[in-house]
Amino acid sequence: MARAIDVEHLGRDRVICAYETAGLIVDPGPASSLDTLLDNLEEEPQALLLTHIHLDHAGAAGVLCRKFPRLKVYVHERGARHLTDPSRLLASAERIYGDQMDRLWGEFAAVPEERIVALQGGERIEGGFQVEYTPGHASHHVSYFDEVTGDAFVGDVCGVRIPPHEYVIPPTPPPDIDVEAWLRSLDIVASHRPRALCLTHFGRFENVGEHIDRLREELTLRAEKARTLDSEAFEDWILAEARRAVDADSVGSLFQASVPSDMYDGLRRYWDKRAEREAAEATAR
Repeated sequence: MARAIDVEHLGRDRVICAYETAGLIVDPGPASSLDTLLDNLEEEPQALLLTHIHLDHAGAAGVLCRKFPRLKVYVHERGARHLTDPSRLLASAERIYGDQMDRLWGEFAAVPEERIVALQGGERIEGGFQVEYTPGHASHHVSYFDEVTGDAFVGDVCGVRIPPHEYVIPPTPPPDIDVEAWLRSLDIVASHRPRALCLTHFGRFENVGEHIDRLREELTLRAEKARTLDSEAFEDWILAEARRAVDADSVGSLFQASVPSDMYDGLRRYWDKRAEREAAEATAR
């Protein structure tokens, strides 16, 4: 079974979880938490399995490649180019985080192109993992299914859940949220009948069916709320929901992993893009 490593992002527990298994690391987290990750590794890593390239999941990849010269990096082909040349990714992140970039994420170094193994979904890779393309949270999101243990490493597609609570929410930052694709991806995860879901935010959970059902309900509900509410009302609603569901410390971890304003912005962008697409289709008819 994979070892869960709490990288203690910004000194807080239960925010970002990396997984170590047989010389592989799934989602190492950002470089700002790299020392904690390295202190807890049991062996030199041979490869990184990235579910997607958002900074909280993949930020340390380039620095790790510099430290470990033979390290390979598995990532979906749509994300690969942003690892070799992260300029657009970083420019987009800087518009959101401004002068907090370094404090939050640390260095985002480029990954040498020859280290990257670009994925499409459907591959079987080292360590006995089946790869599936699971967009919805991000257009380049993949999940990794351990065919030996039955564990599924699902990044953000199976949501944010802070132990010991059962409350689960979909992280919905811009720019790639696609609710319909996300629901289909949840069907793909469920079809593998995993023994457990290994979430980056945060930990391993074995009540797979219940967890996925709750996330489907939350994703559908939050999408509808973002369609009908303005940003302030939406944030007030999700904060109230969270405070009813989990303790105060867990609320802090929950919203460090998924920022309330980002949740609204991603869903609002989804609705705007959908309206534009439907208008174009109507014009074409």
